[in-house]
Amino acid sequence: MKVSYEVPVGWRFLTLEELATQEKGAIRIGPFGSALKKHEYSDTGIRVLGIEDVFPNRLVSTKRKFIPEEKFRVLSQYAVRPGDILVTNMGTVGRTCVVPNDLETSIISSHLIKVSLNQQFVFPAYVSWMLNFCPLVVAQIEAESHGAIMAGFNSALLKKLRIPLPPLAEQRRITAILDQADALRAQRRAALAQLDTLTQAIFLDMFGDPIRNPKGFPVRPMIELVDPERPISYGILMPGPDQAEGVKYVRVVDMKGGGVELSAIRKTTGAISDAFHRSLLRPGDLLMSIRGHVGRVAVVPAALDGANITQDTARLAIQGASSVFVRESLRTQGLQRWMEKHTKGVAVRGINLGDLKQMPVMLPQIRYQETFACRAVAIENLRTIQRASLAKLDELFAALQHRAFRGEL
Repeated sequence: MKVSYEVPVGWRFLTLEELATQEKGAIRIGPFGSALKKHEYSDTGIRVLGIEDVFPNRLVSTKRKFIPEEKFRVLSQYAVRPGDILVTNMGTVGRTCVVPNDLETSIISSHLIKVSLNQQFVFPAYVSWMLNFCPLVVAQIEAESHGAIMAGFNSALLKKLRIPLPPLAEQRRITAILDQADALRAQRRAALAQLDTLTQAIFLDMFGDPIRNPKGFPVRPMIELVDPERPISYGILMPGPDQAEGVKYVRVVDMKGGGVELSAIRKTTGAISDAFHRSLLRPGDLLMSIRGHVGRVAVVPAALDGANITQDTARLAIQGASSVFVRESLRTQGLQRWMEKHTKGVAVRGINLGDLKQMPVMLPQIRYQETFACRAVAIENLRTIQRASLAKLDELFAALQHRAFRGEL
């Protein structure tokens, strides 16, 4: 992929080699980190950074590997300093972050390249943004990466990367804007993550684990909670190619966060759906994946009235209980472990409908179930609002990056 554009007035293209610090005539790019053997690691000592620690613009503190201090004296050339940037040279090639000021003494392992930059005229965080997201730079990395099974990259290629570089003050300003926008997205994602766990927390607080059933609620097999006129059924075996017009059907991949993601819903022909009319959906039905990712659940929204499902999903037409309550029961660790114990198969693992019918479900009084369901729906509505806000932030962030890399901020 070839990406090109003119740099603004006052900007210039420099290679990463030209941006690196020179010490005693040597360019400080690389070497690759140390290829340590398993027996050389220890439980404590000097931290060893690997590719699993490096994310775009972020060093994650996994603290999984260490070497003894006496070993570090031999490998000190692999030590990193605050302001160095680390670049992955294997797997997801070119993933880059800056070594923070508060990082304890550390070295890098193989598949990481360190670059010490001349900070008199280049801001490390700006270079990190360029390597991770600038289309021009990313295109160069992709063009130079190689490897039949896993893409690879070396320090000689890294030196040749051409970076669009504004004056230092502008680098800092661009970085500050992108950092602030990214921080807003991170805050929104953190809020969503908390909401994702809140429903389960409320459920466990009100009712406890459904397998241990600490409050002694009545327990019934799943089959007794399902409308006998609409028995537990799986869906379409071969829905065929997606149709412009036809009957919507839900795949396991469409089931997310206890609901159904409508944006990617596919359609099959009316004839195929009619052949599997036993699995047609109504609002409030409960869906559960029964093959592959066993135990993923969702409540059917009104928009999918009359839709169908695939063979990897079972429809549970709940009656006499709250579908939202039963759904959240199935999402608990207790019932997820129960499903795992009843999942069979080697190539394709699944749970059969006979076992599903006998799954034990605790049943508090319906008014308690409905109280919980009201709270869960309120959380889901808030989650929808937060997702929409995050989507807008993502769009804004993409636009900011586009303008930043062209000097248009």
